[in-house]
Amino acid sequence: MKRGTIHNANELMNLIQEIGFLPLLYSGIGGFSAEEMVDADCRYVVYDDGWDWPLWKWKGPIVTEGSCVYGKFFDKKAGFVSREWWPDLYNWRRHACPAPAPGSVEEAILMTLREQGSLITRELRAACGFNGPKMRSRFDGYVTRLQMACRIVTQDFVYPRDKHNREYGWGWALLTTPEQLLGKEDCLCDRTPEKSLERILEHLKAFLPEASEQQLMKLIK
Repeated sequence: MKRGTIHNANELMNLIQEIGFLPLLYSGIGGFSAEEMVDADCRYVVYDDGWDWPLWKWKGPIVTEGSCVYGKFFDKKAGFVSREWWPDLYNWRRHACPAPAPGSVEEAILMTLREQGSLITRELRAACGFNGPKMRSRFDGYVTRLQMACRIVTQDFVYPRDKHNREYGWGWALLTTPEQLLGKEDCLCDRTPEKSLERILEHLKAFLPEASEQQLMKLIK
């Protein structure tokens, strides 16, 4: 894979379909991230009166286009998984990460999302009663673990608007469950979890021949 070869959202979508898995930011494997793949003009830059980051702005359109799934799937870091490869990651992670225990915070989060359909992070946090001081980081930890288990995904990004009705800021992730976003059938495959893991590893090795198995396993374990 060559760095700096992606210039727009469509090219990035095509790359995600080709590779199947793509972290948004540096992954620990050199060159294996959207941040490193985009042209220098599409990376983060600060101006006197603000900032611009085309790659960051592409996330929403790519996610809502529907050809991939987005969330914190790679060693607790965000990235994309193509719809083709999602069932295998879902299959392996559901096996590797036990279901939330009855009465746990994780179960309450999932039940809330199933009832509401989708919520931005702060709404979900409030609905689950995490309103006190220092609660945000604790709650975000629960949500990250559920994303790593492929139990929560990002449906879209919601941005505040200024007095001129212009979007601004970093935006909020609109969270939902993969079953509600994609449908249960599109999350399942007929392989064993171990076979799904084997397929993912072999696929990534073909694109990342210089990466060690330990590096790859750190991303997909």
